[in-house]
Order: sequence, then structure tokens, then C-alpha cells
Amino acid sequence: MGVEIRESPVSDDEFERMKTFVHDYLAASVQSEETGGRMRWYPWHSAEYRFNHILNVVDLATKIAEREGANADVVRVAALFHDISKLEADQEVHADEGARVAREYLRSHGDYPESFVEEVCESIVDHSYQGPLSDLSLETQCLIEADLLDKVGANGTTLMLLRMGYEARTHMDASEMVARVLERGEDAVERIESDTAESIAHQRLKRVRWFKEWLEGEVAEMDTPSESLDDLH
Repeated sequence: MGVEIRESPVSDDEFERMKTFVHDYLAASVQSEETGGRMRWYPWHSAEYRFNHILNVVDLATKIAEREGANADVVRVAALFHDISKLEADQEVHADEGARVAREYLRSHGDYPESFVEEVCESIVDHSYQGPLSDLSLETQCLIEADLLDKVGANGTTLMLLRMGYEARTHMDASEMVARVLERGEDAVERIESDTAESIAHQRLKRVRWFKEWLEGEVAEMDTPSESLDDLH
């Protein structure tokens, strides 16, 4: 059986222009707020963090898509736009707003097939879906898995430690905060469908467990009280 060769509708140069657009859009979203940005110094509500998160998700989602046989172009463009409205829209509607921005961009900045545009926008809309990933297209599954994975490894651990300063915690709470990353990661693994994403998740969680053990082994009287996991969007 021959292998289908699918020509990419998005060139590397076009994708770089998309990245610039997303970066500038996020920065403008913060700058246009009357308050000077919604908690812009709080790590995951800054334009810098949001763009970095998006790039991480693009890399992860593309890797998963390529290994699982999904349309990698749909996945990487959807990943690039999935949080573009995160800093200007409420959490409940940011996916719909992101799809709107992506649709307008794709229709006005190229001659992309309408079917491609709609697949991208469908994945963006559905990336906040909280039900079983098996209900969704393979492309959307790849995007959601990547979105989950970015919060359960080194990036998620770093953000949780930064959160300690925001909450006026001391370094003695570090193990507890890392435990939250583990809890979040274990929840993520339960949702993941693909073998590729599951392998990445287990590798990342293994490293987080090692870091937690390292903290507890070297810092005297490190306490790890059990608390419920706060949402980290």
C-alpha cells in the first residue's frame, strides 16, 4: 500500500508570520487593558508566558500528530492560535474567540482551503473540552494532550514555584507545590489517549517525582501537607 503524500498548505515562512502575529496580538491584548494588564506580572497571565506556552504546545502537538498520523498542519496552526484570546476574553469563551481570530487571519492572509480553515477552528473551539478525548477528532486530541503536557513537566514545576512568591509562601512549601504538579500530571494521564503523549507524560512525571524527592532529601523538615489542587490555566 502506498503512502499518501500530503502537500502542506502552510509554508515555513507563512508559519513564522503567523507566530509574529500571535506574539504581537498577545502583547497588544495586555497593553490595551485599562489596568495595565490582567495580573500581567502573575506568570501565566503575562503575554510573555502565554506566548512561550503556545510555542511549547506547538512543538508537543506537532510531535504527537506526526507520530499518531494526524494532520500535522491542522494541529500546529490550531496550537499556535489556541490561546491567542486568553488575555482578552473570559476563560469560558477564550476558545471561541481564538477560533474567530484564527478564521479571520487565515481567510485574509493566504489562499488556504476552507476545509483546512474549518478544521483548524474546530480544534481551537474544542481544545477546552473537558470530556473524553475519544469524542473528538484526532487533531483536537493532539492539541489537548499537548496543552496538558506543558503544565506537568519542568514548565509546570517552575510556574508552581513562582507561585509561591505570589502567595507569600516560603521555600519550605516547595515540596507541596511540586506535589500539585504531580497531582495535575496524574489527572492528565487519565485523559490522554495516544501512546506518544502517554510516553511523554510518564517521562515528565518521573522527573518531577525525582525533583520532589531531591527537595525532601536535602531540605530539613520539608513539609508536604495534602491540599486540593488549584486550577492553573
